[in-house]
Amino acid sequence: MAKAGQVIKCKAAVAWEQKKPLSIEEVLLHLNESFPDLFISFLYFMQHIFATGLCHTDWEYLYETGKRLKFRSFPLVLGHEAAGVVESVGPEIHHTLYRPYTLYRPSYPIVIPLFLPFCGKCDRCQSSKTNFLLPDTSLAKVADAPLGKVCLLGTGYGAAINSGKCALFGLGAVGMAAIIGCKNAMAKTIIGVDTNPQKFEKARLFGATECISPNNGSKSIQEVLVEKTTGGVDVALECVGKPDVMIAALESTAEACGTCVIAGRMETETMSVPVIKILMGRTLKGTYFGGWKSVLGVPKIVDDYMSKKLKLDEFITHTQPLNEINTDISKNLKTTMSKCPVPSLPQPLSTVCHSLTF
Repeated sequence: MAKAGQVIKCKAAVAWEQKKPLSIEEVLLHLNESFPDLFISFLYFMQHIFATGLCHTDWEYLYETGKRLKFRSFPLVLGHEAAGVVESVGPEIHHTLYRPYTLYRPSYPIVIPLFLPFCGKCDRCQSSKTNFLLPDTSLAKVADAPLGKVCLLGTGYGAAINSGKCALFGLGAVGMAAIIGCKNAMAKTIIGVDTNPQKFEKARLFGATECISPNNGSKSIQEVLVEKTTGGVDVALECVGKPDVMIAALESTAEACGTCVIAGRMETETMSVPVIKILMGRTLKGTYFGGWKSVLGVPKIVDDYMSKKLKLDEFITHTQPLNEINTDISKNLKTTMSKCPVPSLPQPLSTVCHSLTF
């Protein structure tokens, strides 16, 4: 069990400054009782991270910080898609599900650390209307599953459930996950929209019924979608994170009852739309973590994957050891494909990667 005053050695890919390669460093983690309660609470779940996924936001923090995303001070250890096991817990942790390996429990609990916590007690946790919660607990105990695959879960998938005629703007990893959500929600029409036609084949694999490029033809993409669906789609999901795409997504929905869901990450820009676009009956909303209540939702998604109800392997391109992370993050994340580095581990723990970033 980790104790206050203990120093734990970890390996991390550190970003020392903007637009520079990551450096593989040995990081010393000091367990000090003087840290704030939230930090201490988190540290008392000592996790061995076996696999992590690369997100396009990681690339943006390193190469375009201060543009769409707010500036983060360097040095940074990037990453928010991970899976691992609990190695030890602090004295305040009473949940037996999280207890680590012992003689009487010959396996480590598999967990997915979450950037969106769930305490289960506050008004937000208990409300059925939101998944935006107050910080407390950020660990989801899941069933035995390949860590290198389940570390990718929890983005656009939940945002698309319970939909009808749908349009997905941006066929990156978030958009592809949203297509799966639309298909599982029994949507009859699922239209993928992207400027890169090379993504269309993969989108159809995930369940898109049709794919369109906004660069084809003289009409705007929203005009094309309104005509094609005889009045607009029921739900449009924006998975890019650009104001002009958000506006196009909103205007592609049915005038009196359509819903536009913003899933694309953006922190610095402003979206501006005529009031009449909302006044006529449209709904504009955002989604964070796919709308899932993190600790409750992620285990269900893992179960769906393990029972073959959810495609996940198709997101994977290849595996990459941690010491080769710069090969991917400096080149491939800027293009149509993204890949995930992981430490060199026995299968299946090292089976990791994220594909088709937006």
